[in-house]
Amino acid sequence: MTFDQLLERFATAVGARDTAGLAALFTTDGIYDDYFFGPHQGRESIAAMLDRFYDGGEAFSWEFVEPACSADTGYARYCFSYRSREPDSKGELVIFEGISRFRLRDGLIAHYGEVFDRGVAFTQLGYAPARIVKLLARYATDFRNSESAQRHLAYRARGIDAPA
Repeated sequence: MTFDQLLERFATAVGARDTAGLAALFTTDGIYDDYFFGPHQGRESIAAMLDRFYDGGEAFSWEFVEPACSADTGYARYCFSYRSREPDSKGELVIFEGISRFRLRDGLIAHYGEVFDRGVAFTQLGYAPARIVKLLARYATDFRNSESAQRHLAYRARGIDAPA
């Protein structure tokens, strides 16, 4: 399957709540690192995570654009939307854009990660400003403590720029 086909199947599975179909796109030990729900490893956990999407929303639509792929890594910009089922924003359409990274192995996803502005989504969900600040502070702390941030900070502490 081509990377474009993988993106189409991924988006279709999410929109159709095809938990088995989404999970089948991943290696058996694959990881889906969702920017809201965190990492989920293994097909069963990934399928359960997609079900969790539908606890808070419905009518999901995922449009991948500008895909780029090398042998084992693919990127695509996306626009994602859904209708909220949360009490503060029930019925409201939530939309945001982001970037996805796919690490591939044997034609399947070994690791999926993404980046988007969580604040844009939280605002559309009707979260109170204090709640948004609290959530974003938690995400900022988690990132600052991550392996990649710590590696970068170690380079800075030695007075050198991070490697290119």
